[in-house]
Amino acid sequence: MTDGQKEGKPARVPEAKQAGEVRDRWAWAEPCVWTERMLTALETGVKGGKWFSLIDKVGSGRVLRWAFARVKANGGSAGVDHQTIAMYEQQLEQQTEYLGRALREGTYQPAAIRREWIPKPGSREKRPLGIPTVRDRVVQKAIQATLEPIFERDFAEQSYGFRPGRSCKDALRRVDQLLKEGQTWVVDADLKSYFDTIPQARLMKLLEEKVADGRVLELIRQYLRQGVLEEMREWRPEAGTPQGAVMTPFTQKITWARHLPGNA
Repeated sequence: MTDGQKEGKPARVPEAKQAGEVRDRWAWAEPCVWTERMLTALETGVKGGKWFSLIDKVGSGRVLRWAFARVKANGGSAGVDHQTIAMYEQQLEQQTEYLGRALREGTYQPAAIRREWIPKPGSREKRPLGIPTVRDRVVQKAIQATLEPIFERDFAEQSYGFRPGRSCKDALRRVDQLLKEGQTWVVDADLKSYFDTIPQARLMKLLEEKVADGRVLELIRQYLRQGVLEEMREWRPEAGTPQGAVMTPFTQKITWARHLPGNA
């Protein structure tokens, strides 16, 4: 659902006039990652348009503890290591210390994803669901919290899918508004198996346009290449991002938003 002629370009970010205004505009951005100083730089622009030294945010103990709290709130099963959320929490400080050190040193290695098949609503088909380990879900949540504002700044105004602070109801309200304004054309389209076919090279190129921290980029590459364990057989996908992974909706937005009017 778009009104490309009117909304094709990203919304203009107004300049901050006093302390607190920037934070208000980015209220959804996680404060333990995004300080007001960083948000101001986000709005005014950084040198070369690229962000450096982000691994220190991803590997911060404070950020990793926050990320675990979010993972715990979402629930979910154990991954290939059979470690549950409760088991991880019992060793939270040790896990946090290990993750922080491994991420900053560039030695962290993601585990394989456990794949299950679940019913597809409204269909007899089933869809694959990837279940990362709790540890990997924590790391991916920390990456998402760190990178999401950088890319959200340029997403088109008419985009609603997986956007922070937006919901299906917001999209429906916009549809209702457009209908009342006399817009009567609706295009309903679905990309088959989009998550499974996202071109990884294209995704990494888009990430590299704004992120220059090699350790963060390499970590994302590892997540894209991590093995999939299915019925005792492990294989590595050559395209796409696993459904069920924390970062998948975020990476999907990056590739899809560039196809919207005004974002080419």
